[in-house]
Amino acid sequence: MTGTTTLVPVATALAGLVALGVVALGAHGWRAPRTAAGFGIPGTTTDDPAVRAWVRVKAVRDVGSGLLLLVVLAAGSPGLLGACLLVAAAIPAGDAVVVVHSGGPRRTAWGVHGSTAAVMAAVAVPLLAA
Repeated sequence: MTGTTTLVPVATALAGLVALGVVALGAHGWRAPRTAAGFGIPGTTTDDPAVRAWVRVKAVRDVGSGLLLLVVLAAGSPGLLGACLLVAAAIPAGDAVVVVHSGGPRRTAWGVHGSTAAVMAAVAVPLLAA
């Protein structure tokens, strides 16, 4: 076995954890949108019904994205899972850009959203190479 193929089971397990985590975050955001407290964008208050609605939009997106990754994990090849995970990493990367361009704290933008995107991309690499 080469080094890449030995990483495939680990990367697959990590992809599953990422997918489950995204589903859990989305479910939590849907159930309790007030806990999102601005999600990095200044001036957003979860006391505002419109903000809570947008948090729920994000929650639905997260649940759908996580479920899609779980389907690909269950029925697809490691390469397909890696490709989907890499594409899905654009979502938290985009969230980071939105937070920064909205004047939000860079630490939150890159520490939360950016690091999530980086982990997803890193997990995708051995899967793509499989």
